[in-house]
Amino acid sequence: MTFPTANTLWADVLAVRQQQPLVHNITNFVVMNYNANALLALGAAPVMAHAREEVRDMAGIAQALVLNIGTLSPDWVEAMGMALDTARCRGIPVVLDPVGAGATPYRNHAIATLLAIGSPTVLRGNGSEILSVAGLEAATRGVDSAAASDDAVAAARALAARLGAVVCVSGATDHILAPDGRHLRLANGHPWMTRVTGVGCSASTLIGAFCAVQPDAFHATAAAMAYLGVAGEVATEQVQAAGAGVGQLQIALLDRLQLLDFDSFRIRLRMTHD
Repeated sequence: MTFPTANTLWADVLAVRQQQPLVHNITNFVVMNYNANALLALGAAPVMAHAREEVRDMAGIAQALVLNIGTLSPDWVEAMGMALDTARCRGIPVVLDPVGAGATPYRNHAIATLLAIGSPTVLRGNGSEILSVAGLEAATRGVDSAAASDDAVAAARALAARLGAVVCVSGATDHILAPDGRHLRLANGHPWMTRVTGVGCSASTLIGAFCAVQPDAFHATAAAMAYLGVAGEVATEQVQAAGAGVGQLQIALLDRLQLLDFDSFRIRLRMTHD
């Protein structure tokens, strides 16, 4: 089993910047703008297209597909299924973000509908969402997690094996689990990142960009989560030093996604694995 290093993760960052992959997002109204800007800051190319009339065409030209169920409607669920089917036929990576899984029966049904069409390449969610998708009892607070990421590791491991997908549980410690048994932990980031809407969803769309350039989805997921975690850490410290708050953090995080350098990344990276 191979595990990433700071050097190999940074090689993926450079690959995204050089190749500028097109990432097709069917995501929620709340985060569309921020997620698109996060991809642009990283160096990727975003497209936000959810109309049933064009999702097959858009998924047909993209290098990755990201599905986010944050603001659902029947038309959107159908469009996601169409795009997922097209992406699987083309063999491009698919990232599924089951936002608010467990909060309502309709949301759970939408997730089941998508998984019946095909497994994603990567499933990323918070502790409560992963527990819910795994079929376990999970308390939720709307789209926020009431479970720590550590609590969902066993469920994530079972999901990875069942779906044949990489499962990422985000939280104070990010856990990334592969179907082959690999398990990696990342301990970067800052609590303030949870107070800016769209940061968690940005993690999913960044994973899509990295999967487009790195064929090992486990490695790609680690690169995305590590890069975002370190960038958020640096951005928060800069904002706090200036006496500002989370409003400024939104901008500072985008700046760090664009400008983070290798030395800062390497020195701050806190990564362990089994």
